Formats: sequence, structure tokens, C-alpha cells
Amino acid sequence: MKLTLLDIAIILLYLLATIVIGIVLKKQAERSKNDYLLGGNRLPWYLLGLSNASGMFDISGTMWLVTLLFVYGLKSAWIPWLWPVFNQIFLMVFLSIWLRRSGVTTGAEWIATRFGHRNGARLSHGIVVIFAIIMGLGYLAYGFIGIGKFIEIFIPWEVVSPYIPFDISLEYVPHFYGIIFTCFAVFYSLLGGMMSIVWADVIQYSLMAISSIVIGVIAMNAVATHPLSVPDGWLTPFFGMHLDMDWSGILSEVNAKIASDGYSLFGIFFMMMVFKGVLVSLAGPAPNYDMQKILSTRSPREAALMSGSVSLILMPIRYFMIAGFGVLAIIYYDRLDLLIGGSIDFEQILPSAINEFVPVGFLGLLLAGLLAAFMSTFAGTLNATQAYIVNDIYLKFINPDAPNSRIKFINYFAGLIMVAVSILLGFYAKDVNDILQWIVSGLYGSYVAANVLKWYWWRFNGHGFFYGMLGGLVPALSFRFIFSGVLDLYTFPLMLLVATAGCIIGTYLAPPVQEDTLKQFYKTVRPWGFWKPIREKVMAEDPTFTPNREFKRDSFNVFIGTIWQTALVIFPIYLVLLQTVPTIITAVVAIICTIILKKTWFDKLPDAA
Repeated sequence: MKLTLLDIAIILLYLLATIVIGIVLKKQAERSKNDYLLGGNRLPWYLLGLSNASGMFDISGTMWLVTLLFVYGLKSAWIPWLWPVFNQIFLMVFLSIWLRRSGVTTGAEWIATRFGHRNGARLSHGIVVIFAIIMGLGYLAYGFIGIGKFIEIFIPWEVVSPYIPFDISLEYVPHFYGIIFTCFAVFYSLLGGMMSIVWADVIQYSLMAISSIVIGVIAMNAVATHPLSVPDGWLTPFFGMHLDMDWSGILSEVNAKIASDGYSLFGIFFMMMVFKGVLVSLAGPAPNYDMQKILSTRSPREAALMSGSVSLILMPIRYFMIAGFGVLAIIYYDRLDLLIGGSIDFEQILPSAINEFVPVGFLGLLLAGLLAAFMSTFAGTLNATQAYIVNDIYLKFINPDAPNSRIKFINYFAGLIMVAVSILLGFYAKDVNDILQWIVSGLYGSYVAANVLKWYWWRFNGHGFFYGMLGGLVPALSFRFIFSGVLDLYTFPLMLLVATAGCIIGTYLAPPVQEDTLKQFYKTVRPWGFWKPIREKVMAEDPTFTPNREFKRDSFNVFIGTIWQTALVIFPIYLVLLQTVPTIITAVVAIICTIILKKTWFDKLPDAA
């Protein structure tokens, strides 16, 4: 174990800081439900943007991305489109503005603004709450697995076991560590709500930014003095129909990893990612911490600025670190310990590289930052899921007039139950990539059809939403068993077909949403899309109303914004690799896109009022 007393002191100092934050902000969080769940809508956009970016700088995702860069090189920049990462651009350009105009507390509460309060709306409300809780559990289990596997390398079980009064099977050691560090995240999240999450994220991002720079510089020095032995195609983001990347004669075992990932037909894989990614992005944010950060902003303008800041804050710093670790792992591969249970586990590249290459002092800083990254994601997800349980189940159906003291107790109780169930789920997941694939291709895929139509088609109603979500959730929960061994992404078209059929059938089996509800929604949110009958009625009543005719401009800004975000990802990788010409090209592309977006997006944002 390489940890020194200095490193341990830095980690303990960070953990102490999270406890202090939770205690200090406890009273502010207890003022009201809005203070607890949304920070009272008093937090500035740049703090929320930094917090949102920090929450995405999670430890499980970073482990996955370092593995991808090691295996696929520059082509790994595309694989996070599975999520898709460019959904932040759709949010930045128009969807954050639309969502924030609603003025609600959660995505389920938003249902009433779109579908009213009749039976279809109640069914829709219920299915959104179920979806949000399932997704929250998935994310919590995902983070739980990642932190346990990560810590295991730095604190070997043989060092700890003499002080533990019970025996643990080696396969469950990561789960034991996961439980320990989950407790800290639960503490400050439950006590301080959204406010404590944001301020803890500020500390976390500061730690990660310093650590990223250190790792990137160490890697650049290594590249300057060592040849980089990689297969053809590793140094370029461009690709054909096939991946055509062969590690034979370099690190032959990597070929088995490529085969198991299922990305060999990269052209088809990419087209499927784009197809699914655009639909997922058009559907708007899923009911998780991303949505809660948007709803926590002070105005629609600040919601757009918050979402726009995430890519700029997150991508360059995160990928400078990812590229650093990936490159160091390739250069010094023989020094890494990737054997788990007698077989190679490439998800151990990040923790093994940290253990091997990070200097004393900075090791403690980096570990504190990565622990903070886990706790940030965990706490943000927990806060978002609590919002649904408390606001959309307890206060809506059980005790609408509950005093603040009772709401506080239910918040704590709901949070503890969610954590316990997510830990149980974590025991059944194989690895980080396994549960990640299920979340991004299964759960996010099930969300698409109903949530696209709710924004852009006036005739869509609550029954259509309910049956569309149900038609997505059932395949999401069952296809892994029906199509065993098939990449989740490739079953998405069938899932989409089933969900879309549910949307259409459900919509025409019930009457349209009440006209007054539709007109109020259209006037407040001002979406573009297929709203002509409602638009004409609104304009007949109010000739001064200006409808949203910005579809072409928004589409252009999404296209430019996606190029901008991709350049922010590729630029730090080329910088670490000391590739001068590609570094300059990607920097110029990012600058040109920034100038365009300044004129076509930033200057066109609504006023702060």
C-alpha cells in the first residue's frame, strides 16, 4: 500500500469537511421543502453548473473512460455518446429553458402542467415516479460498485482484515468498502439537501482540477521520453465500418476486451448511438440529479447557462486526467496490477495507475477528489430520488399537509431505504460496465418515445405517456434476459417500436388533454413542434403572443454545440500525447464554435426576469 500519513491526512480532512458542510447547512435545508430539494432557487447558475459537472466527474465513469481510452485511443471519444454526452447541448440550447419555465419541483410534478389532473395524468405521474426510483437505484448501485473496486487497490483486504471482527469473502470486499464510503455521502446529503451537495461539489471539483493537471503533466513528460506503442488507428478519431484495431504483438490480451465489448462493427455501432442519442436528447433530462439542478436555477436564462457551462467546466479537465492515466498505463503497462481472481480486469487500470504513478501528497489529493466524485454523484442521485418519494408520493397521496418536521423525517427515512436497496442491487451486478450499459441503453432507451412526444405533439395525452413508458420499461427490464449476450444498444430499435406503439394506442384510446391545460402549457413553456391547433387558439385569445419559431436556429446551435463539445474532449487528449498539429486544429475548431455560439445562442437567450 503506497498511502503515506500525508495522503491519509488529506483524505480524512476532506471527509471531515463533508461532515461539517452537512451540519452547517442543515438549518438552511430545514426551512422548507423547496430549500431542501432545490436550494431555495437561490444558487447562481455557475455554482450549479460546476456542481453538475462535478457530479458527472464520477469515479465509476472515470474508471470506464480510462479503460476506453487505453483500448480504443482517440476513437474512445465517441463511445460516451451511448449516454449520450451531447444531451447537455440540447439542454443548453433550448430544453433547460423549457423545463425551468414550468416552475415545478420534480419531473413527476411537471406532468400536471402538461397533462392536467385527470386519470391519464395520474397514471403518467405514477409511471414517472416508478421510473425515477428505478433509475435512481441503478445509479446508486453503479456508484457503489465503482467505489468499492477502486478502494480495494489502495487498501488491500489483508491490511484491514485483522481489525474486522467478522469474515468477508474476497469477492465481497469491494462491497464492504462501498458501504463504508456510502455512509459519508448519505450523511451530508440527508442533512443539508441540495445546498450541501453543491458546496461539497465545489470542493470536489477543486481537488479534481488540481489532480488532473498533475496527472496530465506527468503523462506529457512520459510521452516526451518514451515511445508510445499502440496499434494503427489508435491516434485518430476517424473510423470506417469496422474498428480494425489489432493489439496483436503489442498487448494481445486487449483484443479479447474489444471482442467482449461488441464494438467491432464500429460504423453500425456509431450510427445506432447517434440515432438513439438524438432521440434521448430530444426527450429532455431523465428524472435524476441533472433535472434537479435545472429546476434549482433562478430563471430560464440561468438554466440554459448552467447546462452550457457543464461541457466547458467538465470536458477539458476530465479528459486531461483520463488521457494522462491512459497514456501512462500504455507506456508502463508491465508495472500495472490488473489481475483479479486470476484474470485481467481492465477496469483496474485507473486505480492501478494511480497507485503506481501519482506522487506522495498528490495521491491523497487525488484519492480525496475521486472519493468526492463518488459521493457527489451518489448524493446528487439520492437527493433527486428523495424528491420523488417525498414530493410525489408522500406529500401528494399520504400526507399533503405535513409540517416541515415531518417532511424532514420522511426525507431521511426515504434516503436510507434507497441506499439500502441500492447496496443490495450492487451485490448482484457483475461490474461497472455491465450496470452502465443497462442504464444508458436500457433505462434511457425506455424513456425515449413518451418523453419526446410530450414536448412536441399537442395531441399526446396522459394515457399515451403511461402506455409509452410502460412499453419501454417492460423491455428495459426483460430484454437482458430474453436477448442474453446481445449489446443493449442493439435491442433499442425493438424497444423503441414497442414504446411508440404504446404511445400511439394509448393516445387515441382516450380524449385529448383539456384545452385550458394545453393552452396554459403552450403559453408558459413556448415549445416548437406540432402545436398548430393550440397555437392558433392561444393567438386568437392573445394577439400579442409570440410563438416559438426558432426550430432552425436551435437545430443549428445543437449541431455547432456538439462539434464544440467533441473538440473539448479531443483537445486535451492530443495535448497529453504532444501531437502539436491535431492539438492546434481541435483548439481552433473549439474557438470558432465558441464565437458562433456567442452570436447564435448566448446573445439570443431570454432575459433573466
